[in-house]
Amino acid sequence: MAASEENSALFPIFILTIMAIPLVPYTVMKLCRAASKKSKSIHCNCSECVRSGKYRKSIFKRISNFSTYSNLTLILLWAVMIFLVYYIKNMSREIQVFDPYAILGLEPGALDSEIKKNYRRLSIQYHPDKNPDPEANKYFVEFITKAYQALTDPISRENYEKYGHPDGRQGFQMGIALPQFLLDIDGASGGILLLWIVGICILLPLVIAVIYLSRSAKYTGNYVMHQTLSAYYYFMKPSLAPSKVMEVFIKAAEYMESPVRRTDDEPLHKLFMSVRSELNLDLKNIKQEQAKFWKQHPALVKTELLIQAQLTRKSADLPPTLLGDFRRVLELAPRLLEELMKMAVIPRTSQGLGWLRPATGVVELSQCIIQAVPLTARKATGGSTEGAPFLQLPHFSESVVKKIARKKVRTFEDFRDMTLQERAELLEQVAGFSSDQVKDVEMVLGMMPSVTVEVRCETEGEEGIQEGDIVTIQAWITLKRANGLVGALPHAPNFPFHKEENFWFLLADPVSNNVWFSQKVNFMDEASAIIAASKEIEDTMEGSGASVKETSAAVREAVQKVRSGSRLVMGKFPAPAEGNYNLTCYCLCDSWIGCDMKTNLKVKILKRTRAGSRGGLVTEEGPNAEDGIEEEEEDEEEYDDDYESEYSEDEEDKKDTKKKGPAANGKAHKKDSSSEGSGSDEE
Repeated sequence: MAASEENSALFPIFILTIMAIPLVPYTVMKLCRAASKKSKSIHCNCSECVRSGKYRKSIFKRISNFSTYSNLTLILLWAVMIFLVYYIKNMSREIQVFDPYAILGLEPGALDSEIKKNYRRLSIQYHPDKNPDPEANKYFVEFITKAYQALTDPISRENYEKYGHPDGRQGFQMGIALPQFLLDIDGASGGILLLWIVGICILLPLVIAVIYLSRSAKYTGNYVMHQTLSAYYYFMKPSLAPSKVMEVFIKAAEYMESPVRRTDDEPLHKLFMSVRSELNLDLKNIKQEQAKFWKQHPALVKTELLIQAQLTRKSADLPPTLLGDFRRVLELAPRLLEELMKMAVIPRTSQGLGWLRPATGVVELSQCIIQAVPLTARKATGGSTEGAPFLQLPHFSESVVKKIARKKVRTFEDFRDMTLQERAELLEQVAGFSSDQVKDVEMVLGMMPSVTVEVRCETEGEEGIQEGDIVTIQAWITLKRANGLVGALPHAPNFPFHKEENFWFLLADPVSNNVWFSQKVNFMDEASAIIAASKEIEDTMEGSGASVKETSAAVREAVQKVRSGSRLVMGKFPAPAEGNYNLTCYCLCDSWIGCDMKTNLKVKILKRTRAGSRGGLVTEEGPNAEDGIEEEEEDEEEYDDDYESEYSEDEEDKKDTKKKGPAANGKAHKKDSSSEGSGSDEE
């Protein structure tokens, strides 16, 4: 019975251990994430962002942000663990090791006279004839008497001093760490042990595995449903115009699962009438187009109208029932747009290249959703001025843009290049802004990023790039802001969630609509960027046979660049057939309009003359041309007034697809030309 009680006492310790194994590391991970998010909370403090309440740290918002199911479950589990620790601590006081010397109040090795003297003293205090208390009687019988017998009997005393127990050496015992009531069934201890082993060792891992596999079978690592990726892959086309990207984007399985209520019909019809001009409807057959629009799946109609409500900033007119759906649509949008971008640049062609036109369309849609700017605003507004970049600034409207255009501020770059005094005079005198509104505009302009790119393409360990080579591309992307920050959240008062700005680096041929290489770049996590850059540079230097000293110097230089606001992009792609290729490097921001950058890069692919295929077949020998290193400066480009994307096909570019004259062979091309923002193509 004593062994059974001891095993029962171990049950809380066993439960505490099982809980602590997953709970402690999960809690540490949550705390690290919270600390990381707190360190990244550099955001805009203009009046519009403050008024939006997105960054307001009120006590109610903190409680609501903290009171998630996972956090409450975490707190409950920690409360249970604290209770178990308290219970085990008190239980350990009750379960004391049998020590006859301590019970009689003696030092180890006490004489027989001292043992008898202390026994008589305790007998007067606890003997039933002297003390009627039942607890005293129990203590006297179970502890004092046994302790006296253990010390007065020579054999028992010798066993205790030698083995720690009056009965001598104790045998090895096995038990079950279960509560006593489960072991009170006669003859069932073996069955209980079997059930316990089956439950803990087989059933519990099986249940966890089933739950995990069922979830992983439905979602990707980015918490996007596999069904969504399949739909995006199927509907993505190489000629998909930016204006048509919306039709593919809303076909996500997450959006198809949104509830459709009859009570939403009336507000959705009102919303349709207010955003009808933003939809791709043929005005000549407006009735037929409207009927065709409403014949779509109700979830698709609802999703597109809610996104248009964000683009046109009409979310304040939505009823409470639609407001919850509206927030969920926007909450999922950044993840879905990222996956849609991956489906656009994923290798599709026989040469393993992605598609440029839909990729730029996805970025344009992302910019408009984050900044709540209509897609039609990418058309020229007020003469030749592009309205979209201006509309992301606080207190700006289309009427303000038209007024500024009359003062011959043709592009957003012209507006940014003005001095503080010139901008203040323009906004106060022409647009009628107050001094506080001018400060808000300057604050947002200071938050807007400006990027430059240094890019180099080469074949490692070889001179020149030949057919079939594995080309290594190395690009350093440097970000600067007027306020001196590197990583910061974008100004987006109309987007109700925190959104980190990401950049997409694309090496593409705008004439053939092919993306040769793509990678996402983020400037928020400096520590991860340092680790990645150090590893890439170290591997590159070791592969080229550099010494340890040279490798260390190169790694230190890379770390210094990352800390100063640069990010390293490295990758490989197979060299195409012989010829001169006029490529373009794009650095597209998914959060800001007018902060994209592109630069030309000429790559010369030579005829195969080296032995060995290295990714391609050996061609006939021919003269080995020398590499050229050419730097090309490109003037800042503006979008056409007919709402064509700057990335659309151009007849002049078609003529220059493969010139047979001397061209630079992708050595070092450094470009600082930045575009005013992405336009949109219309079919």
